Amino acid sequence: MDKISSIFGSLVFNDAVMKERLPKDIYKALKRNMEEGTNLSLEVANTVATAMKNWALEKGATHFTHWFQPMTGITAEKHDSFLTPTGDGGVIMEFSGKELIKGEPDASSFPSGGIRATFEARGYTNWDPSSFAFIKEHTLCIPTAFCSYHGEALDKKTPLLRSMEALNIQALRVLRLFGQYEVQRVVSTIGAEQEYFLINKDLFDKRKDLIYCGRTLFGAKPPKNQELDDHYFGAIKPRVSAYMEELDEELWKLGIYVKTEHNEVAPSQHELAPVFTTSNIATDQNQMTMELMKKVASNHGLVCLLHEKPFAGINGSGKHVNWSLSTSTGENLLKPGKNPGSNLRFLLFLCAVIKAVDEYQDLLRISVASAGNDHRLGGNEAPPAIISMFIGEDLEALLNAIERGEDYTENQDRTMNMGISVLSQFKRDTTDRNRTSPFAFTGNKFEFRMPGSGASIACPSYMLNVTVAESLRQFADILEQSKDMEASLKTLIKHTVAKHKRIIFNGNNYAEEWIAMAESRGLLNLKSTVDALPLFTSEKNLRLLKQHGIFTEVEVRARQEILLREYCNVLNIEALTMTDMANRSILPAVSAYIKTLSDTALGKKELGLEEKACELEKEWITNLSSISQSLYRAVHELDNALIEVNALEDLFATAEYYSKIVLPVMREIRIAADTLETMTASDSWPFPAYGELLFSV
Repeated sequence: MDKISSIFGSLVFNDAVMKERLPKDIYKALKRNMEEGTNLSLEVANTVATAMKNWALEKGATHFTHWFQPMTGITAEKHDSFLTPTGDGGVIMEFSGKELIKGEPDASSFPSGGIRATFEARGYTNWDPSSFAFIKEHTLCIPTAFCSYHGEALDKKTPLLRSMEALNIQALRVLRLFGQYEVQRVVSTIGAEQEYFLINKDLFDKRKDLIYCGRTLFGAKPPKNQELDDHYFGAIKPRVSAYMEELDEELWKLGIYVKTEHNEVAPSQHELAPVFTTSNIATDQNQMTMELMKKVASNHGLVCLLHEKPFAGINGSGKHVNWSLSTSTGENLLKPGKNPGSNLRFLLFLCAVIKAVDEYQDLLRISVASAGNDHRLGGNEAPPAIISMFIGEDLEALLNAIERGEDYTENQDRTMNMGISVLSQFKRDTTDRNRTSPFAFTGNKFEFRMPGSGASIACPSYMLNVTVAESLRQFADILEQSKDMEASLKTLIKHTVAKHKRIIFNGNNYAEEWIAMAESRGLLNLKSTVDALPLFTSEKNLRLLKQHGIFTEVEVRARQEILLREYCNVLNIEALTMTDMANRSILPAVSAYIKTLSDTALGKKELGLEEKACELEKEWITNLSSISQSLYRAVHELDNALIEVNALEDLFATAEYYSKIVLPVMREIRIAADTLETMTASDSWPFPAYGELLFSV
């Protein structure tokens, strides 16, 4: 405990450090900026910069960087030293308020979606005081937003901060109607569960698909996968435990409240989860977490895989975004309380979320759309591509009673008695956990289970924030005109339930019947990224995002283009990798093995054995040759498809071609190659097999 306390947050310029090192008036001004959004004077910025620099130097830092999150999905940084030359040939260590507030990275090589041309290189980073600076490898990292020369957002942080402002404004309007004037701010909070795989680095290095694509493009199913359910929550192996221990310490130094870790369902799959914090800080910390997960893995001869579906036939990896709303006075607005039926404030905020998810299913699906996540969504391991909400039997019964105008009596007796005297009785939760639901209420928060493991949580977060903000805006517009607040509240809740209850589904989202049922309810089934992205720029969505100041239309269309290009680029890289592995490794290996079988047959003849003794080799060679020819033809077809798709100019047409033409050919190639793997001697196969990758750590 003493060790954890001494290292926790030791590399963070956090509130305790600021309180200790800043003059009281400067500290208060900075806190007002963080909590109320007031502007900072240059005087305050200069004082903070000096204190930040001195603290960083004491910690061994030599450089500083504006740490930002461009549309690549990872973080970016440009390092500058604190050194400033003096006239006598010496140096002094300086860092000004101007350098703290504004940076100028070269924006030309970051995705912009056509916002600016390549030759328009200037971009700006702007200090985000609401997220603490930290030290990474002797560099002071200052969290910043990133924009173009003309002010358009080029990152993931800016729209998230905008959405938090929009949500705060509308939530406060609603809370004022309940007489809660003491609340100064409402924030969305997030705890992001992070799934990942660990494999041996020496095996990783032998697989081009893992190196270039982050997932295996080939791989026959091993004799054992996850059928026995013996890995989930199982005893953690010593090597993995050592990795987790080092990772915990590194994360704790950065003030990240990582708390839970365990084995996941698939072999070599694991999970960690932090304590809740504001969605902005949670997003920053999740980016740091993913970076450290990869870095620490190398210290143990391991590689951390964050792809959504690194291995076919077993569970992929998600990132469950647990989302809630908290006030500056410490209240959770999604906590039902002892009697949710009479808790009108809770019911109103619950209805705001229900309405938001129903009306903006498309935006939530877009927020998790990627080529990698398309492999995962819909499998019996992850939510389907159809958005729905789980709220539990009790809440559903309550909402049904409200819609019908009936009284509802909650079952207050939740005592669990296992029938064993030595075991204590306890109270069960008000809802079960539906692991098949894309968006599940879990007691005092919603768990959005669709995001992929390697994705930034910024986009799902700001989509949730802004859609709920719109629901609250509409509610506030109605209620502010009311002369009978309680009656209006009950009517509004009743009407909202009646209109949007179609989005509520407490059953098995994996069942085939649900697909037909969802269609009959009018719910969207956007199976792929290509199906979802065109809806980003629908009139409804543009109006929402512009009205709340999240994006201009130019920024929305830019993001749509960036996501489409990323989708096409990912599939192009995978297709090229697949043809390279097939042509240069798989087909030559199989041909060499066929020669080995042929030599064996010839050897039998030379020994004077009958022709019948060679039938095994002949049949084996025939089958291998036939499947090899099929593989060769499919690879040739893929080559031609890539030539055709590269000639297309329209981005939507290109993405659709990849989805409808390229992907099916890739699946055909994989089936042939995986079949060949099962027929080729293991020492003749050119890559480590699934069994080695999944069971060798």
